[in-house]
Amino acid sequence: MGGFAANGYGEHSPAHYSLGAAFIAEIVLTGLLILTVLGATDITAPVGFAGVPIGLVLTLIHLVGIPVTNTSVNPARSIGPAIFVGGWAMSQLWLFVIAPLIGAALAAAVYMAIRQPEEVISARQAEQALTSQQEERERRRQRP
Repeated sequence: MGGFAANGYGEHSPAHYSLGAAFIAEIVLTGLLILTVLGATDITAPVGFAGVPIGLVLTLIHLVGIPVTNTSVNPARSIGPAIFVGGWAMSQLWLFVIAPLIGAALAAAVYMAIRQPEEVISARQAEQALTSQQEERERRRQRP
């Protein structure tokens, strides 16, 4: 009690998980979040729906991670409580900065490896396509 939900491992983990378990959990959970964000916000993803998969994955991550470390997956989320708690929270803060950075970097590398590149067209090509589409619609209207 009174720990401001600071992240921790060992005796400061809600279920007393070790340093190694906390480190792996933070890397994997952060990687999962970043993969979801990259996929949901990709240029090929449907516009306006990114919040749904991101929110669902973030919920899953917290359900899995809270017993392990109180779930960080974001260094900023870890720094604030650690500053207020001080002592043990500040001494364990390194893990909750380093592990998410590693997880994010790994997720970015995996995403770039599995992503199917989309052909990007210039603004001029897009404008010309629009003109040709308008002409096609006009031709269809003129047909009896």
